Amino acid sequence: MSVMTISEALHEALRGEMLRDPKVFTIGEECGFDGLYGVSTDLEKEFGDKRVIATPISEAGFVGMSVGAAMRGMRPVAELMYIDFIGVCMDQIINQAAKMCYMTGGQVSVPMVLRLPMGSGRRNAGQHSQNLESLLTHIPGLKIVAPITPCDAKGMLTAAIRDDDPVVMLEHKLCYNIRGEVPDGDYTVPFGKAAVRREGTDVTLIGWSRQVLNALEAAEILEKEGISAEVVDIRSLVPLDFDTIAASVSKTGRAVVAQECVNRGGYGGEISAQISENLFGALKAPVVRIGAKNIVPPFAHTLEDAFFPNTADIAAAVRKMMREEGSACG
Repeated sequence: MSVMTISEALHEALRGEMLRDPKVFTIGEECGFDGLYGVSTDLEKEFGDKRVIATPISEAGFVGMSVGAAMRGMRPVAELMYIDFIGVCMDQIINQAAKMCYMTGGQVSVPMVLRLPMGSGRRNAGQHSQNLESLLTHIPGLKIVAPITPCDAKGMLTAAIRDDDPVVMLEHKLCYNIRGEVPDGDYTVPFGKAAVRREGTDVTLIGWSRQVLNALEAAEILEKEGISAEVVDIRSLVPLDFDTIAASVSKTGRAVVAQECVNRGGYGGEISAQISENLFGALKAPVVRIGAKNIVPPFAHTLEDAFFPNTADIAAAVRKMMREEGSACG
């Protein structure tokens, strides 16, 4: 095992696959100068500008190029500087990459990876701070993952590059420097398998990306108050491992779903609906969703802190749930 950051783990996965398979290349606005978050550091020096392609600010162009290259047998890894920029290449993502295998009757696959830095905390304001994964989870044909540990980052990116379907990697901008143990050598982390990050008996906290960290912190706070919280990191949004969620909620009888995206229409609503539809008899209280406010992400740091959900919001939701449940029973 080695200790490294998420950024270093992603770099190790990308470099390892470029060494293993000459069909793998990376492309994006900043790949040629080591990447905005350091993931492509020194790759151009090692592999040259034919496999590390720095582009103009032209998401529609290089994402479209990646789709075409994947259809011809290459394995592109395309990086947008911010998830917010998917707006200018949505046709390439949702009508080409996601649909091509179906539209050709399985004759053509699109083995491409789309790396999307997302999230709050850097005071980047309305056009550079969003969490737009819910737009993509609505599109059949895409696989979507959100690693939050260095181990998962390396294993999931490796699996994504080897996958024959288009895969979206959601990477939180504030989490690139998180450190953790990573297995040496080659390995993959399978999609469609959630991870229970903490065992508990009273309530299940469900999240992905940075909200898993907030849920773990909230669980520590609640433990001191006599509340045992289990934390489930779904880490794979599509496909979703509902079996692990169901096992946890069936045990605790309560569920709080934490998402950093805007609460209205967020992917947490899909998870909440599946819990309510399939586990109604096991629930001791209604499912609670936590998410960002239904406004544009603000620039001022005090407003940004109030806009996005945090540890205190998760803990407060659990306390309110337990309090209201107690009042109802009384």
